[in-house]
Amino acid sequence: MERGEGVPEAKVSALARSLTGEVLRPGDDGYEEARHVYNGLIDRRPAAIARCRTPSDVAAAVTFARDEGLELSIRGGGHSVAGRAVVDGGVMIDLSPMDTVEVDPDARTARAGGGTTWGAFDAATGAHGLATTGGVVSTTGIAGLTLGGGFGYLMGRFGMAADNLLSLEVVTAAGDVLRVDAETEPDLFWAMRGAGANFGVATALEYRLHPVDRIVGGLVVHPFGAARDLLRFFRDFAAQAPDALYLFGGLLHAPDGSGTPVAAVVVGHSGDEASAEADLEPLLGFGDPLLVQVGPMPYPRINAMLDEGFPTGSLNHWKSSFLRRLEDAAIDTMIEAFPACPSPMSGLVMEHFHGEATRVPVEATAVPHREEGFNFLLTSLWSDPSTTDANVAWTKDVYAAMRPYLAERRYVNYLDRDDAEASVTAVYGPNASRLAALKQRWDPDNVFHLNHNIPPRSS
Repeated sequence: MERGEGVPEAKVSALARSLTGEVLRPGDDGYEEARHVYNGLIDRRPAAIARCRTPSDVAAAVTFARDEGLELSIRGGGHSVAGRAVVDGGVMIDLSPMDTVEVDPDARTARAGGGTTWGAFDAATGAHGLATTGGVVSTTGIAGLTLGGGFGYLMGRFGMAADNLLSLEVVTAAGDVLRVDAETEPDLFWAMRGAGANFGVATALEYRLHPVDRIVGGLVVHPFGAARDLLRFFRDFAAQAPDALYLFGGLLHAPDGSGTPVAAVVVGHSGDEASAEADLEPLLGFGDPLLVQVGPMPYPRINAMLDEGFPTGSLNHWKSSFLRRLEDAAIDTMIEAFPACPSPMSGLVMEHFHGEATRVPVEATAVPHREEGFNFLLTSLWSDPSTTDANVAWTKDVYAAMRPYLAERRYVNYLDRDDAEASVTAVYGPNASRLAALKQRWDPDNVFHLNHNIPPRSS
């Protein structure tokens, strides 16, 4: 057993010969780069990284890990702060070579590989004036975001990313390659839309597209001293928001690099420019802002607008829950806590949830979060490893202070690696029982368990 990872070299070599892609072991060229993901706190060393090019490659790697009794992790975009894409001593399936995007502009559909990022997806669909709900950071992978639900600028108008999913190509725990949609394996299709990481590897995803060429969006920044007034206004303004208007507001640091605390609102309006101007007028006319950068832009650009604030390799520790309601006391708690923030990269934001995403029945997909309101998200980022303890402590303290205002509902894509206490019910609500029964059917041995796990059980 050379290279000391506990997996016989002969078996890894046999796996490598069976793939059209490549298998990387510790010490191989490209191994170090391949094992690193978005969150720089994640420092794990797989025994083997299978860089897959085809569904058959993925099936071979799943079968190898299962037969050898090895832990198995799946890397799509590698953007999850929990870092579950990488496993110590096991097999990591890397889908990044599977990143082609095929657009049918007449049918308004797109099919993309499981390693595609939203930046690449948006570029391909945007060339035809089309889009679907994606993330707000373009380096995020389409698979991970969609399989967990998928919030984004267009969700008020068109629903979440999972609501726009038409079909998937899935490799199951048994190593089978299946096409999954509403007609073929409808139960698995239901589960994959919200709890997909528990049920298989999505090697391709097909989406419904919508005519969205340009979007009116950007950032409005106010002095920190005006935070209380701005966030109360934001709450009332959001209550009147049309479906086409996406909003999040909160406390950030000045984008000029000074690290000065500020209050801010990010907007994205996907309607026509005249409607956007009228709908945004109250916000743009409120108070005495330090900065207003709002205007029309191509949709792919707004989906990359926040990228610089979330650099790959930054150190991350996030906390998130839906708010019961946005009370004055919750706003005051955030304002009191924020000045002690140890990193100028961190923020406290409230993501508005409304429109079409809330009209989909709770039981229609595995995603149960269909109530109007706000999701509270503490994005704690820093770059200096020597400040890790201080940043983690501040994050936990703020989250604890916010607990009285939080609902028992958690969005799976925002869970961090220490969020094991979040119950399956908090994440999946009334869908948890059906998911557990389906897990028993599709993955009774819990091969796919490096996720917010749904233990298999009989119905």
